[in-house]
Amino acid sequence: MLLQFILFVQFTLFTPPSPLHADEGGGGGGRWELLQNDVGVLPMHMQLLHSDRVVIFDRTDFGTSNLPLPEGKCRMDPNDVALKLDCTAHSLEYDVASNTFRPLMVQTDVWCSSGAAASDGTLVQTGGFNDGDRRARVFKPYPNGSDWEEIPFALNVRRWYATNHILPDGRQIVIGGRRQFSYEFFPKIGGASRTYSIPFLAETTDQFIENNLYPFVFLNVDGNLFIFANNRSILFDYARNKVIKTFPAIPGGDPRCYPSTGSAVLLPLRNLHARAIEAEVLICGGAPKGAYNKAINRIFVRALNSCSRIKITDSNPQWVMETMPMSRVMGDMILLPNGDVLIINGAGSGTAGWDNSRDPILSPILYRPTDPIGSRFRLLNPSTIPRLYHSTAVLLRDGRVLVGGSNPNVYYNFTGVPFPTELRLEAFSLPYLDSKCENLRPKILSPSSQTTVRYGRPLTIRFNVNITSGVRLDTVAVTMIAPPFNTHSFSMSQRLLMIGGEYVTKVRNVAATWDVHVSMTKSSTITPPGYYLVFVIHREIPSKGIWIRIV
Repeated sequence: MLLQFILFVQFTLFTPPSPLHADEGGGGGGRWELLQNDVGVLPMHMQLLHSDRVVIFDRTDFGTSNLPLPEGKCRMDPNDVALKLDCTAHSLEYDVASNTFRPLMVQTDVWCSSGAAASDGTLVQTGGFNDGDRRARVFKPYPNGSDWEEIPFALNVRRWYATNHILPDGRQIVIGGRRQFSYEFFPKIGGASRTYSIPFLAETTDQFIENNLYPFVFLNVDGNLFIFANNRSILFDYARNKVIKTFPAIPGGDPRCYPSTGSAVLLPLRNLHARAIEAEVLICGGAPKGAYNKAINRIFVRALNSCSRIKITDSNPQWVMETMPMSRVMGDMILLPNGDVLIINGAGSGTAGWDNSRDPILSPILYRPTDPIGSRFRLLNPSTIPRLYHSTAVLLRDGRVLVGGSNPNVYYNFTGVPFPTELRLEAFSLPYLDSKCENLRPKILSPSSQTTVRYGRPLTIRFNVNITSGVRLDTVAVTMIAPPFNTHSFSMSQRLLMIGGEYVTKVRNVAATWDVHVSMTKSSTITPPGYYLVFVIHREIPSKGIWIRIV
């Protein structure tokens, strides 16, 4: 399952300030760690699987990578524009626990493609360039190792720069792509092959620029899709191929999709047992109108410093504008276990595309959705590594964010260019992982990882936490996340849910141990089937996660 979810259960007995707010006046926080100096393959696309391993891949027509395939393995591709015979890898599997990686073999070009994790945990990846544009590829996270399997002609049309989203029935919808104003499904029901037109994608295309590639897509609480392209958005009934609602254009009219690449998240969904559930979308960064053509002519326009937030379930929805601490294009927005949003990677000027950006933004930003407007942003500690075009970021089970990529060049160029190809892999530890939070960090005792849970059924999570004298267990949360597919500054199917009305009980005769009681949602529209990470949160500080599967 590609959808990212958080089930948030909050109990307020007494609310002392969180240690995460103690130094917010001075800013800063967070810690960077170099994990690998050279993984050999550019992390253009990344997906965390329930095996606690991250699948990484770039494109096959770069020429050779820095990671050789196992002896005796070579890719023979007569359609490749760089090499017909290539004995280097263009994909790898990174083992988070051991900080090691192994090469994988992908046969066709996965450049600027899309994907999702299916309900059985298999990574399904679709489209790409050249001989890969109609392919689907699957990677099954077997414990003893596996490799990519390819399905020829799995897509009806060529899909390059498309967006995938998991649906309530477990299928993926594949939307758009370069010069493709349509959508289709994978897998096809009963083998049926059909493509559905969506004129909205044609209407939002700029001549020669597009600005509607990798559209932002979210599953709304009513089962319809919110689709944002360029500077406009609709609510779309994919089953009936019908536009339900047209939203106002973003104030200012500047584009936010590729190549004027901003990023977007669906903010936490609350009150899920109410008759009317509210849903909000947040879109941050991007590039002004005309910035792409100017960047091609080596004029790098300052990126946008605005965020736009809209309640898509309102009868008369309007965008509310906010200002980030700095301008940013090609930033990644990652939902965190405690409900905050991390904005990371990107540049201060230019756009996406080959050598089209300048002024790397090294400092991440934390966005707190429930804080008062005007005080939601917090600047965090910077990295030393520029992360520009083709950078990626994904949340890990231990609460860190894995960061890789950056290749503003046509090929693997390590010298003689403003920003060389970047093969280093980093982890960013959020302020909630600081040592000052250690005594407040919960530890999950049960259930065990890989537990299966059914819709609508109760779930009890037992945990302990070191509570010092005079400190009460005032705020507890259970968070449940299905990590998304990340590429080109968008985490496909990212989603967060907040569920209330449950309770916490103290475990008798066991020190510092509690049970938190939750119920699984009954609707696959809210929680499509698949693997999820479960965290316990105490005063905004997450435990390490465990994996469960919802069926």
